[in-house]
Amino acid sequence: MLEDLKAKNRVWAAGKIAADPGFFQRLVGQQAPEYLWIGCSDSRVPANEIVGLDPGEMFVHRNVANLAPPQDANYLSVLQFAVDVLKVKHILVVGHYGCGGVAAAIDGERRGLVDHWLHPIREIYHEHHPELSALPDHQAMLNRLCERNVMRQVHNVATDVFVQDAWKRGQDLSVHGWVYSIADGLIRDLNVTVGGPHEQNAPSRG
Repeated sequence: MLEDLKAKNRVWAAGKIAADPGFFQRLVGQQAPEYLWIGCSDSRVPANEIVGLDPGEMFVHRNVANLAPPQDANYLSVLQFAVDVLKVKHILVVGHYGCGGVAAAIDGERRGLVDHWLHPIREIYHEHHPELSALPDHQAMLNRLCERNVMRQVHNVATDVFVQDAWKRGQDLSVHGWVYSIADGLIRDLNVTVGGPHEQNAPSRG
């Protein structure tokens, strides 16, 4: 199977060169993406492909259930590099319907370390339980919890000191919340964009 992957890589690289002979040389020259994608590790949600961007056009951070926890050094390192060094203009927090991490957070089963990672989603679930429990079925509840999770992560990103400091410097930077549907390949904008400290209350804490 690994040989098959390497063969596919050669076909992919050859196709890129055939369509654009200078493609890889430009990538070697610099990385200047305008976007940071904070998404789920789910293999069905390929960040660049979903929005039709080539390598070099999007900086990507992925983890289970697209969390942006203020205690996670990995996420914070990516965020700081994207904001302070790459000077991205848009941070996209992208969840997806049918997220296994979101479902696992509240199904009561024990899986080990990932249970600790998913704890913030359980907090969101308990905080919004009246709204979630009023939905017509379990799938509708999970879909809404996916949306609520994205909203909370937008809040986390927008209130982080790296983002706050960028706005104080006058840097052009916005934080957006999207949800992707695996069923039809389309993105839904949750309309919780934050474009500066004056818009801090725009996305509820999810």
